[in-house]
Order: sequence, then C-alpha cells, then structure tokens
Amino acid sequence: MEAGMSSTTMVAAVLAGPRGARIERVSRPEPGPGTVRVKLEGCGVCGSNLPVWEGREWFRYPMRPGAPGHEGWGVVDAVGPGVTGFQVGHRVATLSSAAYAEYDVVGADSAVLLPPSLTGKPFPGEPLGCAMNIFRRSDIQAGQTVAIIGIGFLGALVTRLAANAGARVIAIARRPYALELARAYGASECIPLDDHFKIIERVKGLTQGFFCDRVIEVVGEQWPLDLAGELTRERGKLIIAGYHQDGPRQVNLQLWNWRGLDVINAHERDPRVYVEGIRLAVGEVSAGRLDPFPLFTHRFGLDELNLAFETMRTRPEGFLKAIITV
Repeated sequence: MEAGMSSTTMVAAVLAGPRGARIERVSRPEPGPGTVRVKLEGCGVCGSNLPVWEGREWFRYPMRPGAPGHEGWGVVDAVGPGVTGFQVGHRVATLSSAAYAEYDVVGADSAVLLPPSLTGKPFPGEPLGCAMNIFRRSDIQAGQTVAIIGIGFLGALVTRLAANAGARVIAIARRPYALELARAYGASECIPLDDHFKIIERVKGLTQGFFCDRVIEVVGEQWPLDLAGELTRERGKLIIAGYHQDGPRQVNLQLWNWRGLDVINAHERDPRVYVEGIRLAVGEVSAGRLDPFPLFTHRFGLDELNLAFETMRTRPEGFLKAIITV
C-alpha cells in the first residue's frame, strides 16, 4: 500500500466505457454473513468479457469496481459471521464477478480451497471448472473417437481429459501452433480447420465412414458448428462448448434429426455446477493429470487490462490465455 493510503480502500479496475478500463481507488469491501474476503493474486481474462469491453448498446457504464472479472484466485484475509471451512490464510479459487481488483468478497459456497501443491501457481478456477464440466457433459468413454473443433485454452484441456479417459482424439484447429499443442495434450490426429469438405472426408476416412462418437465444438462460430454436425456419427453426441453470443445461429436440423444426434449445450448457468467443476479441476491438476500452466501464455498487470483485452481480441501467434496479476 502506498504511504498515507487508508487500509479501508483498495485499487480496482473500473470499466468506465467501451475500451475504457481505468484504475481507481475505491472502498475495500467487507465480508458479511456467509462470505469471505479474498486478497486477490490474479484473475483470468475471459472471452465472454470481450463484448463488455468493446461496448454494446445494452451495457451500462461505468461498471462496478472489479467487474466483469470472474476468474479470480487469492488468499482469504477476512471471514464473515457463520462461515465454516475457511480460515484467514487459506488459498482459494473463487467464482465471483468483481475480481479485477485487489480484494473481492465472495460467498463461502463460491470459494474452493487450493492445496499446498498449488502454492505460488496461478489458478483461475472458473475456466478450469468449465473444462471439467464440458468433459463431464460429453460422457466420453474409453475406445470412443472424439473430435474437438477449436484448440485454444478450453480445447487443449478437454483434449487432455478425453485422452486420459482412453478416447482417440481428433483435433481440428486453424493455427499450426494450436495443432502442435493438441498433439502435446494427447490428440492422435490433427487436422487444419481450413476446408469444410476436406475435413469431412479426412474424418470419414479415419473412422471407416462412421464419423465420431463425440464432437465438441469450442470455437463459437457458425461454420465450426455446421462442421460439428457433419462429423458426429449416428446416435452420437454433439457438444456445443463454444461461446455463441454474437447473434443467432442456424442449424441443419434435418441432419441432426436424421442421424438421431444428442445435442448438448455445455454452457452451464448453475453456480453450484461451476463450483463443483472447479473442485474437480483442483483434483485433476493437483494429481498431475491435467497441466494448465503452459496455457497461460500472456500476463498483464491490473493497470494493463485494456492491453490484455486487446491482445485477446487480436490473438497474436502463440496466444492461448491471458491472466491479470494483482
């Protein structure tokens, strides 16, 4: 803390308008009943935050301090009345909406303990929990063929989880770097995401004409969604894990209906499910079965939030996931 600054204040990022994050000194939140205050170490930068930063007519600015950061982790420094299971000094991952700040207050049911084996390591729990929940919803079994369209942060993690489960993974991605990453995370086959019909023929050949038991779409665009349906076998499962929030989509319902596909929306809305996913991710990472740390490719300070968003928007070579350190 700077000399003369009150212990009742903190530094937070405030999104004052489109592409206008700025640093302000604001009141430090105090924990109430059933909540804990976390001295944040960092927060992941989520793709779902990009429309908020870019600006849409339905958003209102300025946003509250720390918003819309929701991938925070840090150390409990105060505990509210009625809280059990957490003590000052416990390191936690949190599910909140104001984690672009020095401190955040979260419900005790929205914090997950981090074991000593993860000390000093960044742990944005929400996206790691998303990967676990996508994997759970996909019902992947040993011996299945699984196509994953889109290899970024989530796609790489789901590739590893599927390979660990004994599935044969076909990774499909635009960038050569992403295809190399997919192979390192357990993909058996890697196909460039460049030609719709060539991809279909390649996967058809790799599966003796049956296509894939599971297809997970992680891009969030129309074409990969179209492709996902084409690659899913009869009675297979098509899992939509991409972030589709930029307008309506069309689907080939004739194909989906004829093949008898189960179509699963893996975008969770229940906070309890998110938190359970974070707990599962903690277990997988601490046991060494899942390694997210090479995927945190870009790090920024809290005062560089605009640059972090711009980097995520432009996605330079090698970009996978940005995190903010506090």
